[in-house]
Amino acid sequence: MPSRTPRPDDPTVTLRTPSRPQSGGPTVLKIVIAGGFGAGKTTAVGAVSEIKPLSTEEYLTEASADVDSLEGVEAKQTTTVAFDFGRLSLPDAPVPLELYLFGTPGQDRFVDLWYDLSRGAVGAVILVDTRRLDSSFTPVSFFEDIGLPFVVAVNHFDGAHRYHPEQVRAALELPTSVPVVTCDARNPNHVAGVLLTLVGHAVKNSPAGRVHPTSTTTLQDA
Repeated sequence: MPSRTPRPDDPTVTLRTPSRPQSGGPTVLKIVIAGGFGAGKTTAVGAVSEIKPLSTEEYLTEASADVDSLEGVEAKQTTTVAFDFGRLSLPDAPVPLELYLFGTPGQDRFVDLWYDLSRGAVGAVILVDTRRLDSSFTPVSFFEDIGLPFVVAVNHFDGAHRYHPEQVRAALELPTSVPVVTCDARNPNHVAGVLLTLVGHAVKNSPAGRVHPTSTTTLQDA
């Protein structure tokens, strides 16, 4: 991972309580969808979003050939250059939720942007492509470094070898406290399940007073 430049406004998972309480409203949470180049972040946001997702994808050009390796994802023609955004409402969850999803660009050169996208987030989902597992080390290190709770979701690509989640955990040197699950980023139910896993993990591991899943909250610096 590139050496970190300390910033005074590094993200936290603190969520502000609205100045005007909203009776009966859902809990609003910001979630980051991260992962290496081509791991399926844009696909996941688009699959589960109830609104037309905002996408900042641009076509890959020869100018990026030296920095954006297509090994293992040769069919990929576009890449996210800023962020993806989608929204998912889960009114039937144990606590009604409204999730704001921010997908990061995957390349290491965009790490500075990851800080901005992570500010105010309750946690992150790291999508993993086992064909390019080395691209997952940077996002794992990033979220460990800033102290944001995260889960790892192994995206099952067609034709890719299927590894047991514990094999992926061992390869990425993850502690047992980090959930590792499998999914198909094209499947809305799979993605929603991963998001709920993250919310549960974030609530369980949040310092007292930071996340209140039983009360209406609002985004900080969304």
